[in-house]
Amino acid sequence: MKDKKIKEILLEYQKKRDIAEERLDYVKQKTYQEIPSLQIIDNKIKEAGLKMAKATISDFPNKNKLIDSLKNEFDDLKKEKEYILKKYNLSEEYFLPRYECKICNDTGYLQSGEKCNCFKQQLINEAYKMSNISRMLEVQNFDTLDYTLFSNKKYDEEGLSPLDNIENIYKDCLKFIEEFQEDNRKNLLFYGNTGLGKTFMCSCIAKQILDKGYTVIYQTAFKLFEIMGEYKFKDYDSHINKEDYENIFECDLLIIDDLGTEYTNNFTNNELFNIINTRLLNGKKTIISTNYTPKQLGEAYAQRIFSRIFDSFKMIKFFGKDLRWENEKDALSR
Repeated sequence: MKDKKIKEILLEYQKKRDIAEERLDYVKQKTYQEIPSLQIIDNKIKEAGLKMAKATISDFPNKNKLIDSLKNEFDDLKKEKEYILKKYNLSEEYFLPRYECKICNDTGYLQSGEKCNCFKQQLINEAYKMSNISRMLEVQNFDTLDYTLFSNKKYDEEGLSPLDNIENIYKDCLKFIEEFQEDNRKNLLFYGNTGLGKTFMCSCIAKQILDKGYTVIYQTAFKLFEIMGEYKFKDYDSHINKEDYENIFECDLLIIDDLGTEYTNNFTNNELFNIINTRLLNGKKTIISTNYTPKQLGEAYAQRIFSRIFDSFKMIKFFGKDLRWENEKDALSR
């Protein structure tokens, strides 16, 4: 099944490259029509390049002298092209294929032969059935963060308003993203009641990290432990293999949403500790969101789990009114 999926993904990469090449050809032809001198110079550069290649593998008596002469000709032509581009306010990049992934140029592989992170992410999405993650992140991202949803009335018990709080949380999220590459054991724990923006902020961070070319696994705690149980107890219907299971520990960012909604037992406690501890040891970042308070987490999970979270996660509290309920009320009142 996985080999079949890999073939499908590679076919999609080929389609992406074909589209990029077709777009480039269209741009070139259109530009050549508007600037004929550019096409002439490009043809001359191509011809000079072929001459240099032939001279390099030839046995001419004055081979080196010929190559130097052709190099000078080639450099002069490049300068002439630069002048034309500058005159029409164009850049060399304008005539390069526009691949979706600039790291692997939509091949799925790096020059070293390793899978590109964009390829790994597609395999992760398939393994964890997150094919809709891109659509979700189009809606839930920093560009769609609406501060007007948050009250500016100060909560006495918190010492600030929900608006002030979400602005502070936004800054914490940006700092986490900026320092993502650093092995600083800084992770995030979002806690608070439902409907306050925890999942939204998880999505915002996920999008930024994905855009930077890192791999992300984003799952609810319930689904994550269900998947791990299927793998550990060898459910024959499970689509998770050893590599997919190891990705939980090795992906660049793991987001566990709604911790506390899963059925808690020795298995989930042991797996949660194993996930957090292994990722900390490997310098991998983790974000957890939960409706539990830190005190409730300490009561619900083993002390060693809470100790790891308390030591290596920044605890960020969300408070205010249920935004989803407020939005529904606003919609009904229109």
